Amino acid sequence: MADVPMIFILAGITAYAVLAGADFGAGIWTLVPGTDREHVRHAMGPVWEANHVWLIFVLVVAWTCYPVAYGSIVSTLSVPLLIAAVGIIFRGTAYALRNQISSGVRLVENLFALSSVLTPFALGTVIGALATGRVPVGNAAGNLVTSWLNPVSVLTGVLAVAFSGYLAAVYLAADARRISERHEVPALRIRALLSGAVAGVLAIAGLLVVRSSAAPLWHGLTSGAGLVMVCVCAVAGVATMALVWRSVFGLARASAALAVAAVIGGWAAAQRPYLLPGLTVAQAAAGRATLIAIIISVGAGAVVLIPSLFLLYALFLRGRLDVASDPEAAPVRPLAPHDPSTSSTSPTSSASPALSAPAVSAIAFAAVTLVAGSVLLVFTDPAWTHGLGAVCLIACAIRVFTLVATPDESG
Repeated sequence: MADVPMIFILAGITAYAVLAGADFGAGIWTLVPGTDREHVRHAMGPVWEANHVWLIFVLVVAWTCYPVAYGSIVSTLSVPLLIAAVGIIFRGTAYALRNQISSGVRLVENLFALSSVLTPFALGTVIGALATGRVPVGNAAGNLVTSWLNPVSVLTGVLAVAFSGYLAAVYLAADARRISERHEVPALRIRALLSGAVAGVLAIAGLLVVRSSAAPLWHGLTSGAGLVMVCVCAVAGVATMALVWRSVFGLARASAALAVAAVIGGWAAAQRPYLLPGLTVAQAAAGRATLIAIIISVGAGAVVLIPSLFLLYALFLRGRLDVASDPEAAPVRPLAPHDPSTSSTSPTSSASPALSAPAVSAIAFAAVTLVAGSVLLVFTDPAWTHGLGAVCLIACAIRVFTLVATPDESG
């Protein structure tokens, strides 16, 4: 019974990697010149917020069913987890408010893109730290820096970013064909092939680094179920490249997701039965009554959640959510970057207006309070410094909210 919640956690991580990973990758591609950002926003629009359901699900099941392990993980890996949380918040804020401001648009778009890189990288380093056994049992028992800044963890973070871009390119190509934007398909096809090749090279490099730096993990990945998952990942990756080459994006989307899922399955198989060094899943599990309650709760919740998500994605993939809410209103789509009227010679495509002095001051205040609050919460021990850190973060959140919520009279 102790293994059942762990299966739930792995399923949640897989869903988050496949779905939210593609959304992060879409944001990453906005850093590349020539990307149609409106197409990216269209592909993410109806479903991007639903993806974080999986992250919340993983956290709740982990702290409820494996409290000692959860406390050890979040205390030792507090820095990358904080980075990921801040990245998710900034990314969501930038995405939601992109069309609500008239100045500083480029700054908001860059914040969205950089957060899309930072978040999967930080979460990848967490996976790398767990896989290499750098999180000992105990409150902040591991090193706050080297636990996640080491060769395997950093490479895992880079691989998470690469996989996100790879998934996004395949998904965006499929979406472009679905909405008949065929002029976007060739470029996205090339990006999918290139990012897939990069992800494959990084995966092979990761195995070599694991062999030299984490012998137990290497043994797990080259034997038994771990080896099976590695083979599945390789076959799915090659199949995806072949399907993308032939522009069969529907099946490519499924095989790309399978490749990423196999990576997570391989990690779980290689680490089994240990959750942390010297702590098995059975030893880390909570009491029987708690496990039964969680299993029943997840089963009951799945009856509502899974059909709801299935309906959401089905409606989106069938184009039912593309229709304007007002049937009499003609759907208006902003001009894509390739349109000649949006070239640099057009007055309407000039750089965004400069930020006003009050806005610059507000951003500086938010940045200072964010850094101060993070440092006080992560790197200090006294309770009063933690309280001061929390106040700084609250002040940052309030200032950011007032900044974006105040109408801009300059535009």
